[in-house]
Amino acid sequence: MENLIFSLNATAPVFLMMLLGMLFRRLGWIDEAFASKMNRFVFLVPLPVLVFHDLASAEIGDVWNFRFVAFCFLATAASIAICALLSCLLKEKPRRGEFIQASYRSSAALLGIALTTNIYGDAGLVPLMIIGSVPLYNVMAVVVLSLTAPDEKKASGQAAISRKAELWKRTLKGIVTNPIILGILLGLLWSMLRLPLPPILEKTVTNLGDLAAPLGLMAMGATFRLDKAVGQAKPAIAASFIKLVGFCVLFLPIAVRLGFREEELVAILIMLGSATTVSCYVMAKGMGHEGVLTSSAVMLTTLFSAFTITGWLFLLKSFGLV
Repeated sequence: MENLIFSLNATAPVFLMMLLGMLFRRLGWIDEAFASKMNRFVFLVPLPVLVFHDLASAEIGDVWNFRFVAFCFLATAASIAICALLSCLLKEKPRRGEFIQASYRSSAALLGIALTTNIYGDAGLVPLMIIGSVPLYNVMAVVVLSLTAPDEKKASGQAAISRKAELWKRTLKGIVTNPIILGILLGLLWSMLRLPLPPILEKTVTNLGDLAAPLGLMAMGATFRLDKAVGQAKPAIAASFIKLVGFCVLFLPIAVRLGFREEELVAILIMLGSATTVSCYVMAKGMGHEGVLTSSAVMLTTLFSAFTITGWLFLLKSFGLV
């Protein structure tokens, strides 16, 4: 019951923020133009600052576990590959990119730290899980969303090889200049150099990072269209099932077999089975995608993750693994 209450406390406010965005649009307080600008702002400032703070504040040198980080990286890479294969079932190319990203990207940092602290009293190995998975999350999201962008421009009469070269050029440029990836790299460098965050900078960075979730959620709710979501209900439900159940069924037994227990297993559970992160929607919109499938998946996984995560924790606890 305590785990259920905690999960509801963690996910219900997120869902309510999205509903507030929908309400504000219905009342005329937020229009589509304002929500679009808010999405762009979150993509450029609060999200990069948030990932920078998460990595810069992690004590990597004291708790480094290469075996654990390698598992998180490989499990994430395998998850992305599986999602890419399944996305081939979708006819429309832009939907494939949104499906892939919504199926594998977790709310790893926010929910992982909160849940682990609630159980063990500290963040445990969540920072290492973030290092093993989050950079790959974001790098591959940029690649996937760039390759499936709906506004892709191809010059008529140009050879196929030239078109592909131009596409990869723009994709690599998007990766190098992506604000979220820059935030990750700077955070990793800051952590490895063990640079302190002065109180003034710490407070400023924290305040900016705290804007990411509420602004992103309200913008998502304001732009969410139920009529469009109905047309993408099947891929959204499929992505949500993969995110909350599929990867846990596939990779948790492997993690147990490899000997991961306690904080390690909880961090892996959050990486595999937590709700699709709000930044999926922000990134999709920021890179020219419609975002309807993504927002639908975020809403579904946010709603049901309270029950699925509680179920997985109960199962792991019953077997004496956590």
